[in-house]
Amino acid sequence: YMSKANSPKGKNKAVIANITFIGMFIAISMNNNDGPDIFATKHIRHMFGLFILFICSQVIVAYVSSALGDIILLLSIILWIYSIVAVSQNKEPNIPFLSKKFQQWFTFLE
Repeated sequence: YMSKANSPKGKNKAVIANITFIGMFIAISMNNNDGPDIFATKHIRHMFGLFILFICSQVIVAYVSSALGDIILLLSIILWIYSIVAVSQNKEPNIPFLSKKFQQWFTFLE
């Protein structure tokens, strides 16, 4: 158990970003208004990537394959839960391949 004193700067914003997809947009606004925190920025970018994955799953369900879209939806939900656990443990997003790519692709989210 880590005390609040050991929490990384920006953890509150990172938690808000991970709670819901709407929370991600609230955290983006907070991070822009209060000044970007590295920990929060990484989680915001990560959640933005998961949000895109979720949207892709819905498009795939509608236009390609219901089964494939459902698999991608389930994957995005599992990764979202994994992200909530990571932020609660004061860890940066660490999904193999995806987390690194999300940080590279979504640099506009500071």
